[in-house]
Amino acid sequence: MAKKVRTAITPTRDENYPEWYQQVIRAADLAENSPVRGCMVIKPWGYSLWENMQQALDRMFKDTGHQNAYFPLFIPMSFLQKEAQHVEGFAKECAVVTHHRLEADETGTLKPAAPLEEPLVIRPTSETIIGEMFSKWIQSYRDLPLLINQWANVVRWEMRTRLFLRTTEFLWQEGHTVHATAEEAQEETLRMLDVYADFAENYMATPVIKGEKTESERFPGAVRTYCIEAMMQDRKALQSGTSHFLGQNFARASNIKFLDAEGKEQYAYTTSWGVSTRLIGALLMVHSDDDGFVVPPRLAPAQAVILPIIHDEESRGEIMAYCRRLKNELQAISYSGGRLTVELDARDARGGDKFWYWVKKGVPLRIEVGKRELDAGMVSVGRRDGDHRERKTLAHNEFVATIVDQLEDIQKNLYQRALQYRDRHIVRIDDREEFYKFFTPENPEQPEIHGGFSFSHWNGSSAVEEKLREDLGVTIRCIPLAKDEEAGRCVITGEPSKGRVIFAKAY
Repeated sequence: MAKKVRTAITPTRDENYPEWYQQVIRAADLAENSPVRGCMVIKPWGYSLWENMQQALDRMFKDTGHQNAYFPLFIPMSFLQKEAQHVEGFAKECAVVTHHRLEADETGTLKPAAPLEEPLVIRPTSETIIGEMFSKWIQSYRDLPLLINQWANVVRWEMRTRLFLRTTEFLWQEGHTVHATAEEAQEETLRMLDVYADFAENYMATPVIKGEKTESERFPGAVRTYCIEAMMQDRKALQSGTSHFLGQNFARASNIKFLDAEGKEQYAYTTSWGVSTRLIGALLMVHSDDDGFVVPPRLAPAQAVILPIIHDEESRGEIMAYCRRLKNELQAISYSGGRLTVELDARDARGGDKFWYWVKKGVPLRIEVGKRELDAGMVSVGRRDGDHRERKTLAHNEFVATIVDQLEDIQKNLYQRALQYRDRHIVRIDDREEFYKFFTPENPEQPEIHGGFSFSHWNGSSAVEEKLREDLGVTIRCIPLAKDEEAGRCVITGEPSKGRVIFAKAY
């Protein structure tokens, strides 16, 4: 019987994927639950990751002509009521402020004292209040297009929460744009979907499928909703970004009008689009292993860590000086729109403890320097994308000259590995019995990793969607934009179908 390999994370992915996820977050020191129900504290390593995501996305937004602004956290309740589908879609998730000022009662207990004239909703999303401001800013076609982005927090009152994936409060960006024609707004909607896909694949090293949501899955009040969908290592889908063509629905609700070139008053066309800190959860579930977090270099809080290996005090000074010089050299190198970030771990701790500390945090390159490396002018290098116990010895100058190439090789390797995993678990299923078997675990009490993406025909009926949601917990993730025009028969009803869609279980 083969000896079981000892892992840094217990349980492993195969043993208990949900608990493995929580343990990776804890081991990498990314975040933890806060005293406020459903909310999280993002710790420095996790927040550095979010900052790197912000910086990359912000450049991409500005390169496509968008500007940043900020709008209030509080939204008058009457604003949400302006768009019927919107308020219906978010009503159950809203947190509402009804009072201001606290006063102590006769027992000294603080209680809300003064009711507000109108309750304020803590923003679940900002279409309505931003629309109110846009209606004041826009008078003429010369004011269009208006391209605005906001970095903010939002609150959606969740009953079942999980760090990064679904929390009551989370961080995100939300873009809101206004256009003179439906064609321009539709073009903007798809342009931003492409930006998200570009970011996911080239920064997160995460392959995604671009598609349109079905009517039942659309953003409340949207004409069309587009998304990017990624496969996690438990073969579930994670919606990793959305872009919405809102038509004139919100323009009519917020009275966003403009005079066209002929002097006629028209309602504008609007869009909105957003991604959030759930991208950190996606990153974790796509790349990490049973020894901890694995971070693509372009987003890593640090691309490399230097570990001095000191066995006797006589060599300490020389080794530390060598490590500091190496750190300075590396941090002068340009990488991914900035400079390399390098950690030097000079803590008084055992070498093995330092090794596992940084493995679990997912740093792409680990550089070890001891007396042997010092004397030979070398470094020993380990990579996080392969067998991290292996080390390769390189001359100091060769390592410095090739570090960017090594990091890019890791970036590409992580993407290819994720792509191969996803593609292995996308299947074409045309038989109802096979479909149900594909999405049914062998152990319902503690479901094993099973299923994947079923690329199957659908008759267009919301009744099919509802049945699959109830029977299997499966939803249509998207209608792929790279259309498969092959006509066929719905996998569930046998009725005619115009093309295939992506079915999956999802977060």
